[in-house]
Amino acid sequence: MISITAIIKSKKESTDEVKEMVHHLVNSTRNEAACIRYDLHYTDNIFIIWEEWTDQAGLDIHNKQTYLLDFIAKTENLLATPIQVYKTTQVL
Repeated sequence: MISITAIIKSKKESTDEVKEMVHHLVNSTRNEAACIRYDLHYTDNIFIIWEEWTDQAGLDIHNKQTYLLDFIAKTENLLATPIQVYKTTQVL
């Protein structure tokens, strides 16, 4: 299993627009066969996605999905900082 944490920080004035786009991304991603978990948490203008994938091949497929690529392209000017993505290993 592969775990990913993605942190998305919108500009304050773009929060509602980014929120709508993140919701679309989450709902689309949850339909992928290799997706075990794709949970969204947020506070103010910070969105955190906690992901679990069955394997690297499934994650590679996800990373090529048009809705993910569109999300990245369309939010580029709406974000306060670049999206941070961390691939992690569970230790406990």
